[in-house]
Amino acid sequence: MSKPDILLIGPYPEWDLVELEARYNVLKLYEAADRDAFLGEHGATIRGIATRGELGASADLIGRLPKLEVVSVYGVGYDAVDLGACRERGIRVTNTPDVLTNDVADLGVAMMLVQSRGMIGAEAWVRDGSWAAKGLYPLKRRVWGRKAGVLGLGRIGYEVARRLKGFDMDIAYSDVAAKPYADGMTFIADPVELARHSDFLFVTLAASAATRHIVSKDVIAALGPEGMLINISRASNIDEEALLEALESGALGSAALDVFEGEPKLDPRFLSLGNVLVQPHHASGTIETRKAMGKLVRDNLAAHFAGDALPTPVL
Repeated sequence: MSKPDILLIGPYPEWDLVELEARYNVLKLYEAADRDAFLGEHGATIRGIATRGELGASADLIGRLPKLEVVSVYGVGYDAVDLGACRERGIRVTNTPDVLTNDVADLGVAMMLVQSRGMIGAEAWVRDGSWAAKGLYPLKRRVWGRKAGVLGLGRIGYEVARRLKGFDMDIAYSDVAAKPYADGMTFIADPVELARHSDFLFVTLAASAATRHIVSKDVIAALGPEGMLINISRASNIDEEALLEALESGALGSAALDVFEGEPKLDPRFLSLGNVLVQPHHASGTIETRKAMGKLVRDNLAAHFAGDALPTPVL
């Protein structure tokens, strides 16, 4: 029996590619000099898509693949996949939840610590001789005992909150409803009021049309000139123009960001700001987690083509 044709939208680690190529005829869209010509040549035979969360699968792409049966997303976010187009044709969609939860939470808390204590600047202070020439590094702000808000208490938000408890923080959260597992946390339904309550606001909710720019100009203003915004979710959850304006004016104290609109070509205004910690969308970027994510992508594809239940279905 011939191997099913699958379309790889963007590169995967070599350890995943080897395993995929053993089972499937892997067609690499990201290597095509002419995407239209490539899809014109191969689109009619493609039965599966392996993609990444930020790359997704557009309605236009899905429409070019008449035999498409399954889209397997390497990542927890699937907002870049056109679910409407998939529902219309009965195309299955899967993602890789749970396996990346703890690493994403770790990075969120690490960014809070690094930014609050000024660790990037402090290292430069030592390396460039400022410590010897100028003396002690300027004082920064503590983390322990302060107020944290978690916007979206799902898997990742809960793990962030669980870690923050170790810093004896006053933890509040916002979600569609109060959560029964949120022991010792305060439920604040309105994101603006959550921000007003918080010194540190973590954005950990899934992205959708309903959550687009949920971190609005009003939320950012409520967080204020002493507040810090930490985003380990999706860029679309934040009004990026309002964020930049607040950071530039000092209306918001600081931000720690792992995601950006148009990444990796982020707005260059971020790079000129001293009150922003920028990261290259790598919250799940550990060897252990990326291997687990790749295995789950492969397990979902294998289950689909075998006619078995999908391990982690979205649709």
